[in-house]
Amino acid sequence: MAANNKLPLPQGERFFTPGATGLRKAVEQRSALPMTYLFTQVPRWLTPVVLVVLLLVGFAVTNPLGGVAVLPVIAFIGWLAYLSWPSLGIGGKLMRVAMLTFLVLLAATRFGAL
Repeated sequence: MAANNKLPLPQGERFFTPGATGLRKAVEQRSALPMTYLFTQVPRWLTPVVLVVLLLVGFAVTNPLGGVAVLPVIAFIGWLAYLSWPSLGIGGKLMRVAMLTFLVLLAATRFGAL
């Protein structure tokens, strides 16, 4: 993309957790650039389509290649879950833990660990 075709950054407050220290602060700061790029410069449909395709490959392919396809989905969901964790209620936290558990078990079955 040419520099003049870039979308503007969203208005509003910073997405950092107030008072964050240590690992959380480091992850949030290192995630700022990729997250900003992902959600402002990449077409909105691309990320969900790629994740769904990788997940479908993980379901369809029953050998280790299926497990490899699920790994980026686990990483992306885990990254977003970690970043959103402080603002979630108990239901949101349980849903994210359940989703990550399911994805890890899916990958483990594809790698033959279960």
